[in-house]
Amino acid sequence: MKPFDRLVLASSNAGKLRELSAMLEPLGIEVVPQASLGVTDAEEPHATFVENALAKARHAARATGLAALADDSGLCVRALAGRPGVLSARYAGEPKSDVANNAKLVADLQGHADRRAHFYSVIVLVRSADDPQPLIADGEWAGEIIDTARGGGGFGYDPHFYVPSLEQTAAEIEPELKNTLSHRAAAMRHLLERLRAITVA
Repeated sequence: MKPFDRLVLASSNAGKLRELSAMLEPLGIEVVPQASLGVTDAEEPHATFVENALAKARHAARATGLAALADDSGLCVRALAGRPGVLSARYAGEPKSDVANNAKLVADLQGHADRRAHFYSVIVLVRSADDPQPLIADGEWAGEIIDTARGGGGFGYDPHFYVPSLEQTAAEIEPELKNTLSHRAAAMRHLLERLRAITVA
């Protein structure tokens, strides 16, 4: 028995909708983007990924009456004490700009020998706006930051995020492979394990 047949994705990102819909399809769960239901993006004022993801999920569930799925993700750099972290999308300020964010990241790392970093994602699913027991899953993807951008794929910090085992940046990795390696893919795998346990129970 499925806990629900339909959920709203608390994001306006078309890429996330495609990716997450494909992962949930085997469970027979329909994923609806919040924009199609007239829901605007929630505020993300919190200091942690999990609090922001939960705020987005509850906002969408409250506005639609549906179960809701949200993720919050970003880049954490060891030499920068975890920054840009939850501010990844706006690291260089407003308006949001991948080019400006990457330029600031490279500048902030000048003089640092330690280039270790990881992408981090938290995915939250609430059955209702006031769900006292949300399903929470997370995932990481380890790599290093390089000064010179490489690759034309991906988005955000991908051209500067180098994966030593593949000798490629995230922007050079084929999308199909990236979608099995990424932080969001890892988080979704964990969430799907919990969802399958619920549907079987």
